[in-house]
Amino acid sequence: MNTYRADLHIHTVLSPCGDLEMSPGNIVEKAAGKGLDIIAVTDHNHCGHARLTRELGARKGIWVVYGAEINTREEVHCLTFFDTDEQLSTFQQELEQNLVAMPNDTSLFGYQVIVDEYEQIVEEISHSLYPGLSWSIGEAADVVHELGGLFVPAHVDRATNGLYAQLGIFPDDLEVDAVEIWRRTSREAARKEYPELREHTLIQNSDAHFIDDIGRAGNRYAMENRSFTELAMALRGEKGRAVLEL
Repeated sequence: MNTYRADLHIHTVLSPCGDLEMSPGNIVEKAAGKGLDIIAVTDHNHCGHARLTRELGARKGIWVVYGAEINTREEVHCLTFFDTDEQLSTFQQELEQNLVAMPNDTSLFGYQVIVDEYEQIVEEISHSLYPGLSWSIGEAADVVHELGGLFVPAHVDRATNGLYAQLGIFPDDLEVDAVEIWRRTSREAARKEYPELREHTLIQNSDAHFIDDIGRAGNRYAMENRSFTELAMALRGEKGRAVLEL
């Protein structure tokens, strides 16, 4: 079994909260410098930088998982991961159809831009990527799983947009592949406060919005190889695959 260092929650400049330095190229360079083997860019309610980041990552020997951090109707943030271009395109269409339409106020949130590998702007997203989707958290999980993706509630113990802060409980019928806890929380503390989390694999990531924050938290993944099937098994703790602390 091999082990791979991963940070699966990174925002690019496309996210309203992402720093201007967070271009796909800069993210890949920093990830390589931090010794990461796997990363995911998880912009808010959009997948616009996924393909370019994967392409650039491959040049550096980094596997980039397609992803997005979605905001549900209840204002709960959740990480979503996909493997193929077809899955990614379909999910992007679903996001566009289910995001509440609201103009982006650039004076408050800055610009939401998609750039190329040379950091030239190729598209500006004019509608805000902050609002919640029309999906409940359960509906969002169903959409992701129907497409063959992975669904992970994000920073569940955080006071802002965490599952417990927004819902108060972990729904018994919510199907998840793992649970992300805040980078500053220990696994032991999370399981002590929320005993139901003992039933799930817990992961931690940087949630990086600034370039130097990439890799400040993450995990080691015990897997046979870097593939989506192996990642799914590691998140679920199947067949000897596992998520380990750094």
